[in-house]
Amino acid sequence: MNRHFDEQLQELLQRVVLMGRVAESMIQLAVGGLMSRNEAGCTDVFVKEQQVNEFHVEIDDRAVKLTALRQPVASDARFLFMASKIGSELERIADQAVNICQNAHYVLESPQTRMLVDLPIMADIAQQMVRDSLTAMINRDVALAITVLEEENKVDAFRDRIFQTLLKEISAENGTAQRDLSLILIARNVERIGDHATNIAEEVIYWIQGRDVRHGHAMAAKGADSSIKPPGV
Repeated sequence: MNRHFDEQLQELLQRVVLMGRVAESMIQLAVGGLMSRNEAGCTDVFVKEQQVNEFHVEIDDRAVKLTALRQPVASDARFLFMASKIGSELERIADQAVNICQNAHYVLESPQTRMLVDLPIMADIAQQMVRDSLTAMINRDVALAITVLEEENKVDAFRDRIFQTLLKEISAENGTAQRDLSLILIARNVERIGDHATNIAEEVIYWIQGRDVRHGHAMAAKGADSSIKPPGV
């Protein structure tokens, strides 16, 4: 019975990983389309959004049923809670990729701009945060999860710099206000992706160590011990 339950937990973990890979690819397509000035990739983003939504429903359903039927304790209970929460975070990441595509339309209608210089760097950091948070989950790597938490400040710094630059452009009344506002929204979308990746990393730490670090990132590293391994999954 326990072996079968462990297999069910592993299957659920794999579904979360697959969902994460799809959501991560949506970021790449959305930002890549913006940088290459090609909206074709957004068609794939909209298709993948449906896949992510289906994963979200499936993962929630599996987590609820396993919790009700097995009444797990300790790390197994935390894993099921984490799987459901991460499914929600990945669904929101996918939503942000869709928002980038929708906002990119107004940018691509305008002439090319050097204002895009910082945006792909910011997006690369956010995408890596998503990737690392999922890797931390797969490998039960608390140290890597903490690295994700620390990267959030970099994303926020890029957001602030982009906002300041674009607000100056809008104030100059150069006739590019719609484009600049769209870029501000895209930077905000990317920032939110980083926020969701941070939330995933927090859930991973909670699963592995039973520690809630949502309001204490600075303390997370002090309590980290990546050698602690949960039973079950």
